[in-house]
Amino acid sequence: MIPENETRYIVLAPDSEFTPGQIARTIHAMNFDVIVKETCFGVVVMGKREEVRRLVTEIRKIDPNRIYTKVRGFPVGDPRRCRAHKGSRPGFAQLEKEWKDLVLIEKGLQCMDRGEPVPEIKKREKVPVKELQKICREG
Repeated sequence: MIPENETRYIVLAPDSEFTPGQIARTIHAMNFDVIVKETCFGVVVMGKREEVRRLVTEIRKIDPNRIYTKVRGFPVGDPRRCRAHKGSRPGFAQLEKEWKDLVLIEKGLQCMDRGEPVPEIKKREKVPVKELQKICREG
């Protein structure tokens, strides 16, 4: 059964012109029926699934190459994830890594917007066993 409510991260790329506070205030001004919680990387929004998805569509229009979204598995304030109940945030290291990688995604989107061709990625070849053994002995 698909839950009727949804909680999503709205994450700003590291070089976004906006702050999490500005995004939170913008969402409040849009009068969506959602709960908004400002974070260090953007905001967390929670509400009826359709309302959250409409909000995401609208907020991404502000800066589509620097505003990203991701489903969050727990509602805002859930004691299983809330720092007030748990201390340090489990999963934050993963989110921090993803946040740092957003610069690369942004640059790719900007290249696409300019119509630049997608670079060909060379497939890595396997290291021959004898060469790997040599590397291991030298290490």
